[in-house]
Amino acid sequence: MRAIMIMFDTLTRSYLPNYGNDWVIAPNFQRLEEHCVTFDHFYGGSMPCMPARRELHTGKLNFLHRSWGPLEPFDISVVDQLKNHGIYTHLITDHSHYFEDGGATYHNRYNSWEGFRGQEGDRWQPRDIDLKLPRQHPLTKPGISFVQHYANRQKQRREEDYSSIKTINAGLEFLQSHGNRENWFVQVECFDPHEPFVVPQRYRDLYGLTQPPRLNWPVYGPLTGKLSLDELEDLRKEYAALISMCDAYLGKILDFMDDHEMWKDTLLIVNTDHGFLLGEHDWLGKNKPPLYNEIVHMPCFIHVPGQPENQRRSALAQTVDIPATLLDYFAVPPIAGMAGCSLLPVVSQDREIHDAVLFGIFGGHVNVTDGEWLYMRANRTPDNQPLAEYTLMPTHMREFFSREELNGAELVRLNQFSHQMPVLRIPCHTDQNSALDGDFLFHLTEDPEQKQNLIDDRPQERARMIRLLKEKMIESEAPREQWIRMGLSQTE
Repeated sequence: MRAIMIMFDTLTRSYLPNYGNDWVIAPNFQRLEEHCVTFDHFYGGSMPCMPARRELHTGKLNFLHRSWGPLEPFDISVVDQLKNHGIYTHLITDHSHYFEDGGATYHNRYNSWEGFRGQEGDRWQPRDIDLKLPRQHPLTKPGISFVQHYANRQKQRREEDYSSIKTINAGLEFLQSHGNRENWFVQVECFDPHEPFVVPQRYRDLYGLTQPPRLNWPVYGPLTGKLSLDELEDLRKEYAALISMCDAYLGKILDFMDDHEMWKDTLLIVNTDHGFLLGEHDWLGKNKPPLYNEIVHMPCFIHVPGQPENQRRSALAQTVDIPATLLDYFAVPPIAGMAGCSLLPVVSQDREIHDAVLFGIFGGHVNVTDGEWLYMRANRTPDNQPLAEYTLMPTHMREFFSREELNGAELVRLNQFSHQMPVLRIPCHTDQNSALDGDFLFHLTEDPEQKQNLIDDRPQERARMIRLLKEKMIESEAPREQWIRMGLSQTE
């Protein structure tokens, strides 16, 4: 048995032809439908990048207990489980966050891994040299990473130098060397189409972009009055051009599967961690705004050998379901306490596996959807307190927790979330404050673009969704701080 997971970072559902887009050029994403089941109600769980990857390893929601961080010593990784049952696992990626303080325990779970440098602000090439930086648009993301990115690009002059292209090509090399082997899982993970939206000119030509980019690395925040319509249109085209590049190289893997008849015996999953706002709801980016559909309602395609193809599935599904699916496919026993369910029955029988799913970002809204309605609950305490990190790996993205943070730590014992192991409880603050946006209630069936907030108009649905939210928080062992800051009681 063999399995391939092709993962693209920041792949927004509404930019794919599979989900109704009629202007982004992505024929190979469209081609996935020939052999795959297309999921219409697939959601993320914890935002953004590393919280989502922790869920891909553990099958548990991250955002109620932890912000950005590495895989924990008490976590049980699906990759370790596969290894322990004789499945060879290999990671190929250009996602630089794997190799920083806040992500450095994920790639080591695989039997082997290969990484490519240079994406975004990857601290790769020396940046203390004289660089001819282009004039920055006022909405360009500020900081060291901008300078670092241009230092990295000195090594990425040709298309074949782009790290995501190296990633795909390395994936093809793995398939070539393992075409006659059994019992392996390869994860081919591209950082693109994550910002900055940088592509060779031939992909920009597809969208009539002839001048140097005006803006291709937007700062996260409200959009109101900050971009002209022409600038916003060009920004969206820069993103589309990057999707088209991803599409072209996705096609090379699909060609290989065609040529070697791999559809007969190889599982394929094509997924992402989250999407991105490009002016929708008057926002740019992710993390800062509420988790609208553009961010958390995601594309997902799965091919299971011998099972239905070229069909769609309406069942609710989520990132936490992918590890359970891999275990099920390889006939490896499930991990105790996983929130996710195998997607194989969804593919084969169109079976419902969730009545609702929970999602969020640490310290932000806590959100629940049953596929028809979506409730987004804001914090009730004005300072968004109390809030605590539960961890044995006190690191942020690129640094350790500060002495001040660690001074407040205490050792506590959680339940199934930490497999009964003691962990550090570290009080913390966050720049998230969902109280500024308030609660939302959307009827997704009638209002998929989430333009009409019904929070005050449908009290019965609001009450039902609050009950559902509480049920899912209990199932996820939400810590005491989350109940307090959300103004909720487990017993009422």
